[in-house]
Amino acid sequence: MKLLIVFDHRFQRRPDGVVFSTKSYGHSFFAKRYLQVFDAVTLLTRVAPAAPGLDGEPTEGPGVTIASLGDWQGPLGMVRAWQPIRRELDRQLQAADAVLLIAPGMLAALAHRRLRRTGRPYGIEVVSDPYDAMAPASMEHPLRPVLRWMATRQLQRLCAGAAAASYVTRETLQRRYPCPAYSVGVSDVELPALAFAAAPRTSEAFATRPTIVTVGTMAQVYKGQDVLIDAVAACGRDGLAVRLVLVGDGRHRTELEARAAAVPDAQIEFVGALPAGEPIRRMLDAADLFVLPSRTEGLPRAMVEAMARGLPCLGSAVGGIPELLPAADLVPAGDAAALARAIGDVLRDGERRARMSAGNFDVARRYREDLLAAERRGFYDELRRVSTPSRASAR
Repeated sequence: MKLLIVFDHRFQRRPDGVVFSTKSYGHSFFAKRYLQVFDAVTLLTRVAPAAPGLDGEPTEGPGVTIASLGDWQGPLGMVRAWQPIRRELDRQLQAADAVLLIAPGMLAALAHRRLRRTGRPYGIEVVSDPYDAMAPASMEHPLRPVLRWMATRQLQRLCAGAAAASYVTRETLQRRYPCPAYSVGVSDVELPALAFAAAPRTSEAFATRPTIVTVGTMAQVYKGQDVLIDAVAACGRDGLAVRLVLVGDGRHRTELEARAAAVPDAQIEFVGALPAGEPIRRMLDAADLFVLPSRTEGLPRAMVEAMARGLPCLGSAVGGIPELLPAADLVPAGDAAALARAIGDVLRDGERRARMSAGNFDVARRYREDLLAAERRGFYDELRRVSTPSRASAR
């Protein structure tokens, strides 16, 4: 049985034609998840030319292929490329036996409209919340209120009409976007054995100024890097000198760098996007505290990876983050002063850092790939059960 995954993620294509992702979406990711249940997987997605020096694990391989819709951004970009997008979507839907929508996303919404006309069953994986992602402090766009309402309503319709739904949270996303049919809450994060440190950290004092690290895209402002930079500035004014390392890239990087440059005596470094796996783990191991002051989240992979390295973590009380961290380690989204106080409290208390490390290490163990694989397998089995072979594959 052939599975079509409709996915807004932008993959990268090297000059030699190899397609990869700057995230963990290599061939092994899709093979381990989907080829246990389906015979072949096609990813209907966007593919952009890779920047020089950027690389990653190839996505295509045995059983996994890419159907490229070209490279475009935003609703206007989709409108301009509408005809080839529509033709390729219809072709891939006709060839597929089962359809899985990764939502929210413009492509998922487009595919849903075409599936609804025929009453064809589909599955959906809900990975984030557009209501939070398009909140006033999270998105800069003159049509933000309208886009927020439309995206939220669209995701509610997608979930209501799905034959099977998987959510990255245990309950947070399910409350706002319920699916009356089969549903399961299982994170899209799954950690291999190599992701885990040997043991939690101790309460050792810092040899130099403590290092804070954050990992997240700069394509929008919802990861809250601006709030973290302001919090680091406040820490400096209070006599706590820290080093901040920001991992990630995107169109807001330039303005974030300008914001950091205005902080007196700050040691703030932008290292750009790093490949998943060992490069990220090395960065986490060199840090003393992980901070994710997001304005919106599903269930953040970057935080779970930091917890698996035994890093003390602070995060904002949004999305699935409260499912990971205790209340004492949460701060209000967008509140730089509260975040600065929390950073100071943690960095000045070695015993608390040791307790946070041990607690985070235990929570991260819930996301071992061997534990989550069985829960996820039930969702894929249900999607296969309710799907019907296409005419193309029947011939």
